[in-house]
Amino acid sequence: MFSGIDEVDWASMEHAYGPADDVPELLRGLASDDPAERETALDGMYGAVHHQGDVYACTLACIPFLFELAVDPGVQDRGSVVELLTSIGGFDLDEDDEAEIDEDEIEGAANYAMAAAAVTAGAGVFFELVADEDAGVRLAAPLALATLHRHPVRVLALLRERLPVEPEEEVRLALVEAAGRIALRHRPLAGRVAEWLGRLASRAHSPGLRLAALAQLARCAPDGLPGDVVPVVSGLLREMRSPPEKSAPTGDEAVPGREPEAEPRDPDAEPTDTKAVDAEPVETEPVETEPVAAAETCRGEQVATPTLVGQLRSLSAQENAGRGAPWAADLLRTLHVGLDDRVGDRTALLADQLRSPDRRQRIDAVRMSGGLIRAWRGPYEELVALVGDQLSDPEPRLAEAASHVLEELFGLAAPAADALAARLADRPGDWVRSWASGPPGLGSAVKALARLGDARVLPALAAALELPQVAHDVGFAVGHLGTAAQPLAGALRRRLAEVELDEGAYDRASPLLAGLTGLRAGEATPEVLRVLRGAPEYRGEWLRTAALRALGSFGPAAREAVPELRALIRRPGAASATEAAEALWAISGDAEAVLPALIEGLQSHQVHDRRAAAVALGALGPRAAVVAPRLRGLLAHEELWLRVDAAIALWEVSGRSRETLEALLADWDRSRHVRVRVAECVARMGPVPEGSAAAHVLRSELASVRRHNAMDGGYGSHDIHEDEKLLALCRRALRGTGKGTTA
Repeated sequence: MFSGIDEVDWASMEHAYGPADDVPELLRGLASDDPAERETALDGMYGAVHHQGDVYACTLACIPFLFELAVDPGVQDRGSVVELLTSIGGFDLDEDDEAEIDEDEIEGAANYAMAAAAVTAGAGVFFELVADEDAGVRLAAPLALATLHRHPVRVLALLRERLPVEPEEEVRLALVEAAGRIALRHRPLAGRVAEWLGRLASRAHSPGLRLAALAQLARCAPDGLPGDVVPVVSGLLREMRSPPEKSAPTGDEAVPGREPEAEPRDPDAEPTDTKAVDAEPVETEPVETEPVAAAETCRGEQVATPTLVGQLRSLSAQENAGRGAPWAADLLRTLHVGLDDRVGDRTALLADQLRSPDRRQRIDAVRMSGGLIRAWRGPYEELVALVGDQLSDPEPRLAEAASHVLEELFGLAAPAADALAARLADRPGDWVRSWASGPPGLGSAVKALARLGDARVLPALAAALELPQVAHDVGFAVGHLGTAAQPLAGALRRRLAEVELDEGAYDRASPLLAGLTGLRAGEATPEVLRVLRGAPEYRGEWLRTAALRALGSFGPAAREAVPELRALIRRPGAASATEAAEALWAISGDAEAVLPALIEGLQSHQVHDRRAAAVALGALGPRAAVVAPRLRGLLAHEELWLRVDAAIALWEVSGRSRETLEALLADWDRSRHVRVRVAECVARMGPVPEGSAAAHVLRSELASVRRHNAMDGGYGSHDIHEDEKLLALCRRALRGTGKGTTA
């Protein structure tokens, strides 16, 4: 094995962390008899040689040796090697990608293309590995074939032939998943795959296999799903929770001594590379076996190692410990992805899962509920109430998962308010969480209840304010409560007065300032002024900005701050001059005093400062009409957010909505991220005329089922709140303009 490995000039190549002269050691480590050494080598391959999916020259040089490892029956854990080859060769570079490649990316793109060609050229070996004695290899081979082989018709025929004779349930699911992958990659075959999946889903197969078929059907041909997909899936989940019953076989199940019913052969299929080339593909039901954890059935011996791969496997093993069907959650997630915008079906299915006696199934359902609500709009009252019910469960992972989901819902968490309040009352130890590094933070249930504006959270916030180090997010929680949090004003003032104005002042003072800002607690002006005057050099600008915003929120109650603010706005070019002018206007209403500073801010070289000045000028309204030409000139600026802020300010100072609306609606189409800001302005303008361009845009937004800020592969903690705010603003702007305004 590894003939010629020492003849490769590894030292002349590089991987993610420098010279690639350690690659031969990694490759030999993959062949080690020591499980820990294999795990470490695999971690090195993913961490350096194939770092985050990248392909280097050394990655290409590894491919022949990885194939040697994959086919050598003496090597253990070869399934991981097959997965690594699939990852290296499975990158698709389509025409759109090629058009976007710049000069710096040409070499990387060429490496991807060469890797795909090299692994695809050797993909024929995976035909033999589908029937390998090692279950872990059989688990990885189907997806490798579906991803890499050039003849998908042959691969599909092999998958169908292999299914009836494969003894491991998890591998059978991999065969079905591979068929779904073929349908997605080769759309002309989608109908053929869907027909087969439909038969698998409807026949007397194991519930796991039927669920897998439905999940892949949802991915590649959702129109082929049965109309009663929710009760069907719910029934399958119940079967999977029940112990297998021994009964007489019926329907299409295999019966010893009887020839299984043959399925019509695919007329377009080519011979496969297996010994079953001349056999008719049949579908039979192998003997039902007691389900066991995936790591035990297909992965072989596993060890705990300090590597990333080892840690991920360890976490997966902990998560799946004791599960009869650890792959069920993945199948359900695949099904939900395939159901896409069928929010009603997905909600009904999750509601059924949340009522399951199986705690692990409920944990999965809670997490998937968060994903559904995060991406799609819909009526979620029942689902949220069921998530709230999980808060009282003694399983800590279930209750924790539920509180994290509710934390993101803001107003949508209302059906779970009583459950949240009960959990807070029962578990005061969870009010504040401490971390190994960084300041403490409020518990999820505390934040969820505060974001509802529910006063029952006050004891938790009061306790947080008495800790040696105040939770970093306590001020934002206070802001959501508004006047209901007035009893906390005294504690906020006292703790702010105690803050030492050293290099750590910002971290300690900013949560308190945020809380006082939310309360508009003008009586705290002396404490805020102390911070403003004594802000240290380190993060001083941030701290002064927080203090100035607090003073501005106090309004006329902060009169004693006026001399300080007048002095600040006399410092031309100072970063805090705009914030000081904004605060001075809110407190004194002296437009003549603040206009010069704001006009100067509008000419800053920093986009952030210009935006702040535009917003502040808009707050002056007609008293700042003199700056209308300057604001109008910014409507063509290249910076999106500056254009939006300038357009809104232009309407506020001039009262002319037409040119503002044209600019705002143009940017609405350019970026979904500005929509809340635009809708706020449009709603303040009053009901939009029926049949206008603005009405059309707002109605189109309300008709969309997908949240405007939903992203694939990422999300923000306030995404749901921002989208619900957008919907409310659209309805408000349309109010009184005709039917459908509450859609």
